[in-house]
Amino acid sequence: MEQKKDGPLRSDAQRNRERILDVALAELTRSADAPLSVIAKKAGVGQGTFYRNFPNRESLVLEIYRHEMQQVADAAPKLLETHEPDRALRDWMDRLAQFAMAKAGLADAIRQATSAPGTPEKPGNAPVTSAAELLLRAAEEAGTVRPGVSADDFFLAIGGLWQLDPRGDWQPRAARLLDLIMDGLRAGATGR
Repeated sequence: MEQKKDGPLRSDAQRNRERILDVALAELTRSADAPLSVIAKKAGVGQGTFYRNFPNRESLVLEIYRHEMQQVADAAPKLLETHEPDRALRDWMDRLAQFAMAKAGLADAIRQATSAPGTPEKPGNAPVTSAAELLLRAAEEAGTVRPGVSADDFFLAIGGLWQLDPRGDWQPRAARLLDLIMDGLRAGATGR
């Protein structure tokens, strides 16, 4: 039975795809020139399966970026279901920091994938921006962050994340930075 091209993947095909993305993220973060054959082998899939999912390096790199960004965006509503809005925002900021470090580690691979003539542009950040707006509005409504902070303000404030070295011990420094930002967001909150 043939699967529709744009239809949902079978569960085993979806697992293969996700395994490829996980391995590729790790390998391409280490080296932008990691051989695709090594990625396929470490993911436990054959060349045919690999190339059926990702016909070239550019499509793989851009899908990693899109996939990671979507995971960050999807985390926002899930966190709001189980946490108070300000706690959901702070926990989401940790997930955003992980994405920032993965993105920094992938910077060379992304640059290579988007610099060749005729290759697609890097996906926009609209899903992450919408997630930040969702969390900020929920926390503002709960009175736990100051009113009027936009997603643009938020991303300018956390811009220091992209200055951290993803190959170093970035987690403690990111946590301190994000705690400072959260303290600033809470200052002037109407419910405090």
